[in-house]
Amino acid sequence: MSDTPQFEIPPQMRDLAEQNVNQARQAYSQFLEMAKKAQDMMTRSTGAAADSAREAQSKALRYAQDNIDANFDFAADLARARDLKEAMEIQARYAQRQMKTYAEQAQDLGRLMADAAQKLQPRG
Repeated sequence: MSDTPQFEIPPQMRDLAEQNVNQARQAYSQFLEMAKKAQDMMTRSTGAAADSAREAQSKALRYAQDNIDANFDFAADLARARDLKEAMEIQARYAQRQMKTYAEQAQDLGRLMADAAQKLQPRG
């Protein structure tokens, strides 16, 4: 039987952490909107770009957005953790999920880049 007291994160600290995550999420959303506008302008101004290259670029931006959203969700979950044990469990679940996601994204982007390279090969 263990009488070791468990460290509990005070509710005020969890609230502050959650507010910080929300503020960071809003700032990120504004940045992402500007990045999308820049990408749209670039796509329109370089009409000669290959469709497969545009698809890879678009997918990479979508993956970046998905990954950052997952990071914000993780930070929000972590901010609500009541103690160190719960925080460690949240971190472990997040790490497992993201490693799987990163591997899938890398495979997909690799395939798209290979397709784009193959389409650029001279036919002969």
